[in-house]
Amino acid sequence: MKKRILIPIVAIGIFFTTVSFKSDFFEIAKQIEIFTTLFKELNMNYVDEVTPATLMDNAIKGMLEDLDPYTVYWNEQQVEDAKINNSGVYTGIGATAQNKKDKIIIVEPYKDYPADKAGLKAGDEIIKIGTVTIADLEDEAGDLLKGSPGSKVDVTYIRQGKTATTTITRGAVELKAVPFYKLINNDIGYIVLSRFNSKTTFETKAALIDLKSQGAKKIILDLRGNPGGLLNEAISIVNLFVEKGQVITTTKSVIEKYNQVYKTKAEPVDTEIPLVVLVNGRSASASEIVSGGLQDLDRAVIVGARSFGKGLVQRPKKLTYGTQLKVTISRYYTPSGRSIQALDYWHRDENGDPIRKDAKEYNAYKTKGGRTVYDGGGILPDVQLESAVYSPITTALLKDNAIFDYATKYYYSHQMTDWKNFNFGENDFQNFLKFLKENHFEYETETEKKFAEGLKISEDDEISKEISTSYNQLMVAINKAKDKAVVDKKVEIESLLKDEILKRYFYREGLYNYQIEHNPEIMEAVAVLNDEGRYRKILK
Repeated sequence: MKKRILIPIVAIGIFFTTVSFKSDFFEIAKQIEIFTTLFKELNMNYVDEVTPATLMDNAIKGMLEDLDPYTVYWNEQQVEDAKINNSGVYTGIGATAQNKKDKIIIVEPYKDYPADKAGLKAGDEIIKIGTVTIADLEDEAGDLLKGSPGSKVDVTYIRQGKTATTTITRGAVELKAVPFYKLINNDIGYIVLSRFNSKTTFETKAALIDLKSQGAKKIILDLRGNPGGLLNEAISIVNLFVEKGQVITTTKSVIEKYNQVYKTKAEPVDTEIPLVVLVNGRSASASEIVSGGLQDLDRAVIVGARSFGKGLVQRPKKLTYGTQLKVTISRYYTPSGRSIQALDYWHRDENGDPIRKDAKEYNAYKTKGGRTVYDGGGILPDVQLESAVYSPITTALLKDNAIFDYATKYYYSHQMTDWKNFNFGENDFQNFLKFLKENHFEYETETEKKFAEGLKISEDDEISKEISTSYNQLMVAINKAKDKAVVDKKVEIESLLKDEILKRYFYREGLYNYQIEHNPEIMEAVAVLNDEGRYRKILK
């Protein structure tokens, strides 16, 4: 009797699965056919000349727009850029740069690499590469700076209003995962981990072993500003400090093959050495896997500010003609089971913006030792510091390049030969506020956006005249509040100003050496490590 009941149920399950699969397959084929015919007719009949490649790029962007921002289409050049980023070695000019419509702005020349040797500095605006004027170029101008080792390229740039030309000899550039490490206070090893590429574990392990040989009895691992990278490298970094066989992260997806459990596989370097990990609002993805894993296993004290909150895993999928789709395949979870994803891209508000979970809705989890930790919005440090925070006003200043531009102005108006003598005082901060006014720095708050939407609706309701006076008064009050916000967030803004200014004079090496002695997060990390009772109390 049981067999006669069971067989039809199984058969029905198979039938529905097959029908569902066939239905999806038919629907995909149908939509592709519709799109293909539309694309053909549009190109053949549109009143003005259209470019097929541009139309297709826009169509792809539109299709991916409502998904999460990490699911993206890569053209051939972007695929190559991703390979370079993961490998850590490429041929070029050795500088980070920002592409604008009519120029390329040098953001940071790397010490002793081609751009630096050619005399380029942060803030320089490249307007011409060879004989090509960037303003006349439709394609990616940065591609013109790439070339074979030893090849030369002339660039014309503007610096402080004056035009100049220099010749860059391209060469091999190494993107170090660990750009700096040093023994401080005779017994604390400080390691900066800036990216998760194929060299991350090798470089971090080498730095850790070297520091221990110099006498390090405690370690600070600095993940501030680290945007993430390769997942397996993150697991291996945790493995340096925890025993073999520990679960570090679990990935979950509606697609069965992407449900994975990632464990440590190697023998650790040191499972007992006291460890502090530094994070901030720009520590994301793989950085959060490391900090979240070490926190959940009670292996490290986390210091700084809440991390970015990216709990999604991507994988590149090959397409035709050398292109790729980098697609979100799963969510990852820390050892305690928490997701640290901050934004919900699959449930949006009335404006179409992703929903951020309210702190009141965070769920509590327990670490290996029974400490309470929470999900929903990045990794919350055990010790929180104001200087590490990225508030909305600070984020706006960074996005608008206000801090970068002020550092450029500072560099050309101040002489400095030794980072030890650097001091950014109250007068300097007041000059920065004056600089914002002179350059008409503006940013729009969420409050302003809502009021602007309300004013637009009032026009439709034909009551805008009646409320315009009140609206203008509100805007005046909001602008005063924004001015106050810059002053209120002085600690975090000043910290970023110092960092940007120091890089101009002494490159990253000078910046890190200065931070070791003056940075609030590093000083707090040292204080925690030097107080054994406090360190153990936090972890227990």
